[in-house]
Amino acid sequence: MTTMKLNINKHLLTFILMISLLLTSCETTELDLTKNPNDLEQNQSNPDLFLNSIQIDFGKVVERFGAIGGQVTRIDNMNGRDYENVYAPAEFNDVWSGSYQSTGLSFADQNGHNQTFNGILADVRALEPIAVENELYQHLAIAQVIEAYIIVTLVDFFGDIPYTEALQRNDNLNPRADDGSIVYDAALDLLDEAIINFERDASAQPENDFYYRKDWQKWIKLANTIKMKIYLQKRLVDQEALTRFNEIVNTNNYIQTSDEDFQFSWGTNEIQPDNRHPRYANNFEADGADEYMSNWLMNLMSTSNDPRIRYYYYRQTNVVPGAETAPNEETLSCSLESAPQHYIDGNFTFCYLNNGYWGRDHGDDDGIPPDGFLRTTFGVYPAAGRFDDSSFQGTSQGDGGQGQGITPILLSSWVDFMLAEVAMQQMNDGAALSALQNGITKSINKVRTFGVLDNSANLSFEPDNTQISTFINNVTNDFAAATTPEEKWNVIAEQYWVALFGNGIDAYNFYRRTGYPTTLQPNIEPYPATGDFIRSFPYPADLTTNNSSVGPKPNQTQKVFWDNNPDSPAFPIAN
Repeated sequence: MTTMKLNINKHLLTFILMISLLLTSCETTELDLTKNPNDLEQNQSNPDLFLNSIQIDFGKVVERFGAIGGQVTRIDNMNGRDYENVYAPAEFNDVWSGSYQSTGLSFADQNGHNQTFNGILADVRALEPIAVENELYQHLAIAQVIEAYIIVTLVDFFGDIPYTEALQRNDNLNPRADDGSIVYDAALDLLDEAIINFERDASAQPENDFYYRKDWQKWIKLANTIKMKIYLQKRLVDQEALTRFNEIVNTNNYIQTSDEDFQFSWGTNEIQPDNRHPRYANNFEADGADEYMSNWLMNLMSTSNDPRIRYYYYRQTNVVPGAETAPNEETLSCSLESAPQHYIDGNFTFCYLNNGYWGRDHGDDDGIPPDGFLRTTFGVYPAAGRFDDSSFQGTSQGDGGQGQGITPILLSSWVDFMLAEVAMQQMNDGAALSALQNGITKSINKVRTFGVLDNSANLSFEPDNTQISTFINNVTNDFAAATTPEEKWNVIAEQYWVALFGNGIDAYNFYRRTGYPTTLQPNIEPYPATGDFIRSFPYPADLTTNNSSVGPKPNQTQKVFWDNNPDSPAFPIAN
């Protein structure tokens, strides 16, 4: 888990504010700002500085959560054999502090650059009275939407969290955790208030809106779409949730087109600060790529001729040991090994793929061989790496789109998959198929626009309209030919996973909510050695160490409030 991990000096732990939260890295975006808008001191009261900090820190925290969600759902590679050790409590200190409050001190990030970080909710609390007093309603509304998304995501990953007693500027250093359902209700209230505030006459507008460029109607559509997401996530425990979901759909006032997509944009600056997409910065380096791609997802896309694959992945070589060339113990040790029996029984791909797609299986924790210029790495979407034009060259810093990519947060294509889920719940196969087709089409159309970021690429390798139509028709036929609900769910879920590449938050939620897709590659270590699938992550070490009101969880089988599905390992299928 190299994406955005922090190297924090242990001595910083003595500086505890509120619920004892640490620093995480923060950088500016690609906007032409002469000063990092996130370099904010606690005694500053400029509302635009607070809002800049909130918006930028939000993009960073979502990127980190998205990487974690992608790893456990096989969208990304998980480096480690058992869940408990891969996701130890200390792994979450960064996203926890980034969400709540830091000490306000500077530290050196993983690239050796000094950064400052203030914490999203802490900055929101500081902004609120200033915005209200000065009638800065759009400032407040943006902060409310971001707060709603963050607190819902914290519940989805950790379960019950401190909220009502946290960050209240009082002497309570041990705020109690609220039930997740209470936090969800608070998020819905925040979104309703934000919608009202977006439409109010303000004394001044924000200096910077890094997401929608001050188009308040798009912000309102986003607020409604987050409400849809909330209702969908709690549909298992709330009989009215789908009714509320459909009420929003009937208003037609939610994200439906790519120009309404909610995403965070990165830059191309390498130093002071490094504002490139973290997955670019970690993999387009002098020593080659640092991360492995998921064999499961690459195999799914390769074998189905998915037109997005050349945008998602860049192959540094066209031969993989064990596939196009002889096994090689030095560069790919598993190419000399036999597949585990449970891989053979389930007909799962093992170790190597054809056509140069060089990744790793789920839970493979073998050492790091000299393959930094051989393994497949991130393409031009969403990290702004290289477009795969079959050049098969090792990558270096500055290649491709130079990191000027995006962190997708809530896209119009994803909304169609939400609609497909609701249609399946209502046993409306026709509506589910229509939503599935719309989601795939929107995803492909968006991804295709990223090819031009790599001005060195031979774009004649881009898929043509015939290839795209053939792919969509094949998926349509797979859905139509499915004879059981499980088969139809798998078609939807697999395509949802592909569209979610770049942010696995909603994949993690969908998997716990539905149990699909059942086709996921299991951990390379057979159950029970791997432990049960993570139904919620452990509380961050800093929280349980410094807050006497919150103790460590007994294990990763603790479910969030909206998850009433059967226990693992029977559900979900793959551990």
